Amino acid sequence: QVQLVESGGGLVQAGGSLRLSCAASGRTVRSYPMGWFRQAPGKEREFVAAISWNGGAIYYADSVKGRFTISRDNAKNTVYLEMNDLKPEDTAVYYCAASGNPYFSGSALREEYVYTYWGQGTQVTASS
Repeated sequence: QVQLVESGGGLVQAGGSLRLSCAASGRTVRSYPMGWFRQAPGKEREFVAAISWNGGAIYYADSVKGRFTISRDNAKNTVYLEMNDLKPEDTAVYYCAASGNPYFSGSALREEYVYTYWGQGTQVTASS
């Protein structure tokens, strides 16, 4: 089993920055793709960013491309989401996810079904 714990959320003004971290425990995730999703009030959860096991392939939602950066440190069993130029529409609960299957790749990493393990979420609020 894998436990994921997100941290780094908070309240910032529009245009500000936050860095989310997701620490995995219980089992190494260094062989698995990982992703970030978010859910705004009254909306369905949506894909934000994903990264392959070695960081060689990275995917972003169009809405965050150029502002958010996903990265991972396999030695620390941790994945990060650097968020810059935050907008009010970025306000949501952000979830970290890890796939339990090392063979998922490509555009499939944008889909929730790929991910077996989920964190509890961290609130990000960008005020206008």
